[in-house]
Amino acid sequence: MSSLTFTLIQSNLHWEDKAANIKMWEEKIVSMKEKTEIIVLPEMFNTGFSMKPALLSEKMDGPTVEWLKKIAAKQKIILTGSLIIEEEGNYYNRLLWVLPNGQVGTYDKRHLFAYGTEDQFYTPGIKRLIASVKGWKINLQVCYDLRFPVWARQQPQENPEYDVLIYVANWPERRNTAWKTLLRARAIENQCYVIGVNRVGNDGNQIYHSGDSMVIDPLGEILYHKEHEEDIFTITLSNDKLEEVRKKFPFWKDADEFNILT
Repeated sequence: MSSLTFTLIQSNLHWEDKAANIKMWEEKIVSMKEKTEIIVLPEMFNTGFSMKPALLSEKMDGPTVEWLKKIAAKQKIILTGSLIIEEEGNYYNRLLWVLPNGQVGTYDKRHLFAYGTEDQFYTPGIKRLIASVKGWKINLQVCYDLRFPVWARQQPQENPEYDVLIYVANWPERRNTAWKTLLRARAIENQCYVIGVNRVGNDGNQIYHSGDSMVIDPLGEILYHKEHEEDIFTITLSNDKLEEVRKKFPFWKDADEFNILT
């Protein structure tokens, strides 16, 4: 298990305009000079956080999914973010984990944001996705999932379940204290790196997003934080740091056993 390089892209979004967003994302990704292995985009990166799935959804062979595959192959990267997917008459806020070889992992957002009526339009997921890259295990989650620590909690076993926890989000500025606090809490309690990628700017409902994308180490120290501005940030995470923390402070071994019922 060696180091692993991530790029976080914090951007404004074109409200419910898939073509404009795809054009914008491609320009940002292609213009990058730094080498990276994984690029993380925010929640519903091609529409914004919309409650119009009947109008904006696509199937798994749709244009946005094909675009993700094309860019991942062209840039030789892993690309991840969520979008609206329709499957057998149900709509999902689905995170895709797209490999350069065209393989795609999926995670359907488990916790739907009832305060914003998301639960009235979308179907919740029932299983987690923990991806594997170069020996690293990466737990992939979406926005509101952040408020529910059991869904992210490391299971007590011989080795921790995962090493990096990623949240892609459209998290409003008015609740950014919770966002920043909970990202650090998830890192500390799970003794892992945490990456949170949020959008900036006003959405179509005039809800402002301050970004506050972050990278946090296993001790809860902030390695990166950007608010209000668009930004492209690349960081290499060290396995040595992770192993040092877990060996010196093996708190994860004392965790409570539990089962998640879905």
